[in-house]
Amino acid sequence: MPRSRRKFVYRTILRYKQIGGVKDKARSGRPSSLTTPRLVKRVRGRIRVNPRRSMRKMAVDLQVPRHTIQNVVNTKLGMYSFKRTKVHHLTDQVKQKRMSRCKGLLERHANHGLETTLFSDEKIFTIQEVTNSQNDRIISATRSSIPEKYRYVSRIQKPQSVMVWAGVSATGRTPLIFVPLE
Repeated sequence: MPRSRRKFVYRTILRYKQIGGVKDKARSGRPSSLTTPRLVKRVRGRIRVNPRRSMRKMAVDLQVPRHTIQNVVNTKLGMYSFKRTKVHHLTDQVKQKRMSRCKGLLERHANHGLETTLFSDEKIFTIQEVTNSQNDRIISATRSSIPEKYRYVSRIQKPQSVMVWAGVSATGRTPLIFVPLE
């Protein structure tokens, strides 16, 4: 059962014990007028059409305060704003190549162990930033309910960059090596 539904059931039981029924208690102050079911329905529809639309832009379009949209999304719809996760762009060809290399490594090192093995890695640092994860958000109830095409941002290596290489073995490690790429 979702957390919001459990909370609702708990509060309903508590209210029944306190006042002997499930009706709302008398409230003081002015009732909320902007978070009407109509506004909730409009916000839900906009999120279905484009979950990447920012809450700030939705507020401007619907002519309501930004905080009201945040309230509707978080409390009424039970959704949150998630950052998109950066991942490497892997094609089917790259996946097959990785699989064959892993199988080869397992075959080569089955008898000899890791004494003669050098583990190395390189990292390519690019000058330009691809995405700004603070501004590029997705509104959804859970991370797993976000469609995969919106959940991730593919990263493609740029030609103007610097590669840093290092290696580690059973006897020690290598110094960092900087390789300019053109």
